[in-house]
Amino acid sequence: MDILNSASELADAIRGRKLSAREAVEEALTRVERRNPAINAFVHVDADGARNAAAAVDAAIARGEDPGTFAGVPIGVKDLSAVAGMPHTYGSRAHASNVATEDSVEVARLRAAGAVVIGKTNTPEFGYKGFTDNLLFGATGNPWDPARTPGGSSGGSAAAVAAGIVPVCTASDGGGSIRIPAAFSGCYGIKPNAGRIPRAGRSAPTWGTHSTLGPVSRTVRDAARYLDIAAGPHPNDLDSLDTAPGGYEAAVMAGSPRLRRIAWSADLGYAAVDPEVVRVAFEAARALAVATGAELVEAHPGFPDPVMAWYTIAAPGDAWLMDGMTNAQRDSLEPGFVAFADRARAITGVQIAQALETRHQLNRSLTAFFETYDLLLTPTVAVTAFPKEGPPPGAIAGVSPASYLPFTPPFNLTGHPAASLPAGLAADGLPVGLQVVGPRWSERLVLAASAAYESARPWKWPAARMVSET
Repeated sequence: MDILNSASELADAIRGRKLSAREAVEEALTRVERRNPAINAFVHVDADGARNAAAAVDAAIARGEDPGTFAGVPIGVKDLSAVAGMPHTYGSRAHASNVATEDSVEVARLRAAGAVVIGKTNTPEFGYKGFTDNLLFGATGNPWDPARTPGGSSGGSAAAVAAGIVPVCTASDGGGSIRIPAAFSGCYGIKPNAGRIPRAGRSAPTWGTHSTLGPVSRTVRDAARYLDIAAGPHPNDLDSLDTAPGGYEAAVMAGSPRLRRIAWSADLGYAAVDPEVVRVAFEAARALAVATGAELVEAHPGFPDPVMAWYTIAAPGDAWLMDGMTNAQRDSLEPGFVAFADRARAITGVQIAQALETRHQLNRSLTAFFETYDLLLTPTVAVTAFPKEGPPPGAIAGVSPASYLPFTPPFNLTGHPAASLPAGLAADGLPVGLQVVGPRWSERLVLAASAAYESARPWKWPAARMVSET
């Protein structure tokens, strides 16, 4: 039995005194040493701090106390989130010397539930793109093929989970940054409804309500337990949902939901998609429909590609971020990030208002769509993983130019919950993701349907040789 395969089972074993937190953390640290050099998932490891935290969990259990539902679980934290005493670089040379003085709200909640942070995971600079490399730490490789990208921007987290170093990591998703690496790396990732996990930092989120916190994990149950821990309102997040959180793991454990009708869209009516990706994702969609007793119907929500509205709302925040830097910091930035932000300087207030109207109408169309369909299924990404340093493919299925990310940004605009399931392997041996989108506030439904699929089609993991253990 792999003790790091499931965070939930591991925590329950530690709480039941069948295993110690110290044993779990030592195993994770050993795997970092053996597996991380090939993939560069972790960019900072705090072995002493992790051992001390594990000892505290074991001591609490010895006193008869319950340290929490993630007791002793080793986790990684994406380097866009703060962990007190650890580097907080945002994957940027501009903040190479920055050390966090306090935990983010999400990290504090995970630690209060007994989780042990062993280190920080890699991300592209400020999380601005869908593959993980930066000028500070270099590129992260995919455990299925270290020459390929695990996706981004939560690529370090997804690679660490897929490689079996830790069972769960923090992640965030502003345009697909949980779902893209989950798809490329063959693990589970859920973007909960916008506002579900609070973003209560010292500054406003640069991408507004687009960016949502959540997990990448090896099991659906682990993601559900993670949400039970981390979700809930916070007064310092103006957009956090004030509804009572919880019940996510219970929804997963209650058994398969019985659904009526599920929509399948291979292209949302506008995307160019690799035919092999469509084939694998459609087979997974059929399996999910069977697992939930639903009719699978080909249907598109009927909106045009909203990516420019997404960019119009998101990118000005990065331009503002650059304006707060010194000249030396700006000179250290990746040219791609500078170009992404500088394009936004021409955006007018009227254009932002137009983008918000596009967002409003997109949400209205999805509200009507979900009156007919319980879920919407699509491929998560239009291609399989490309070389880890990029660039992304410019042509897909004979269409040029084409975006490899047509499926994820719409649901950051609207805030709908959306997950990526491992759909299977394409002919090139790389994972394909199936995106599951639910109505607003329906994380329990998305998780329960994901668990039904997981039970019917257990995930595959990369062979040990592919993570180059020594």
